Amino acid sequence: MILELALWSLADSPMTIEELRQCIRDESADAFAEVPELVFKAWIADEATERWGAVSVWESREAAEQSLPSKARELIGKDPDIAEVFDLEATVSVADEISRLGVAFD
Repeated sequence: MILELALWSLADSPMTIEELRQCIRDESADAFAEVPELVFKAWIADEATERWGAVSVWESREAAEQSLPSKARELIGKDPDIAEVFDLEATVSVADEISRLGVAFD
């Protein structure tokens, strides 16, 4: 399995964290729910430092390299400041209970 991390600074972006949250609610969560071989995706944010990103877990490196329904680069106006791919060593999960958690769905 592969873990992918993407992180943006929004300091010079026209988008706000709330606008990006709305995008998750309106379309991104449903679009990513249909992506083949995506095991898990979590969107992350830190309002104090104006950072936005995502952590994704994939079944394979090939799956992580597929074309995705993400609009983040387009909306934020640049590539991530940090984009890293790692081998996933281990995880624990409660599966369905972690679906659609976070500030965007509060």
